[in-house]
Amino acid sequence: MTRTRRRRGGVEIIDAETNLTYEYTADIIFLNASTLNSTWVLMNSATDVWEGGLGSSSGELGHNVMDHHFRMGATGQVEGFEDFYFKGRRPAGFYIPRFRNTGDDKRKYLRGFGYQGSASRSRWEREIAELNIGADYKEALTEPGGWTIGMTAFGEMLPYHENRVKLDHEKKDKWGLPVLSMNVEMKQNELDMREDMVNDAVEMFEAVGIKNVKPSRGSYAPGMGIHEMGTARMGRDPKTSVLNGNNQVWDAQNVFVTDGACMTSASRVNPSLTYMALTARAADFAVSELKKGNL
Repeated sequence: MTRTRRRRGGVEIIDAETNLTYEYTADIIFLNASTLNSTWVLMNSATDVWEGGLGSSSGELGHNVMDHHFRMGATGQVEGFEDFYFKGRRPAGFYIPRFRNTGDDKRKYLRGFGYQGSASRSRWEREIAELNIGADYKEALTEPGGWTIGMTAFGEMLPYHENRVKLDHEKKDKWGLPVLSMNVEMKQNELDMREDMVNDAVEMFEAVGIKNVKPSRGSYAPGMGIHEMGTARMGRDPKTSVLNGNNQVWDAQNVFVTDGACMTSASRVNPSLTYMALTARAADFAVSELKKGNL
């Protein structure tokens, strides 16, 4: 591969059991190792051509890390459904789509969040703390407890250029390859959003008659949402992005990245279906281009 011949001929792998190295050639390469690992592979590839690795010509490789921040919401108790357990019109799981910053209701932060909720009846574990004994204790174990309900918000993290991963050449893995060093944090936009995540949850629960409503404020660090995105984003300009709109690496047109690394923004919903759709679209495009002789 050279800077003028932007095509990758194959991949080199290390057998984890034998430590032997193998090379596989291919006309088309799809890299989907999961967000951070895909970028790690790119950073360790074609370093003889690009100092920062394959896809680094724009300076964006490794930047704009995103995740969904969460663990903010509310809990409470629901009365009036003591005759229901697994069936019937009872408290159940629910989803509340984003409603902030969708119209004229502008907040002091950008974007928004959605809620994921669930409900259940307390079970026999509730009695353990009481250390009861005797017939009354055994009888209590046969009866379900009251209904509890809770919801937590999943909020969008903006793509900040300074939120990034890079290779740590001072720290190597068992195969002698540099590991990723991460510098990722929430900014004020996310911190402001998290206040609404709690306050809105409490307000909605109280409005529908939930009893003993309590705010939930859990700690969060980037990565806990397990929805890592960014670091090899798509774009229209090779000077400001790693991939084009077809998920091709600008620096090597026969290499495609269609996992979370390609994302330009995080939204507030689970991203897996989006990855699947992007992969299906890119695969169809790759086959078409291969048949035309363009790859």
